[in-house]
Amino acid sequence: MRKVYKKLTKEQKTKGVIFSSQLQPGGTAHEVFKNDENKHKVIARLEDDKFFNNSSNFKYNEIRN
Repeated sequence: MRKVYKKLTKEQKTKGVIFSSQLQPGGTAHEVFKNDENKHKVIARLEDDKFFNNSSNFKYNEIRN
């Protein structure tokens, strides 16, 4: 599974998002907000995409920060 890093969108910044992860194509976007209690643990879990390495459904993990 490759990781593709991009900048947060303006909308995400406005909402207070500090990190976003989405498996592509077509996965659910998971967002971490600056006020979240366990934000560092959640970010670490979202970056760990080893489980999907052999998946034929997802090509890459789009990470925004």
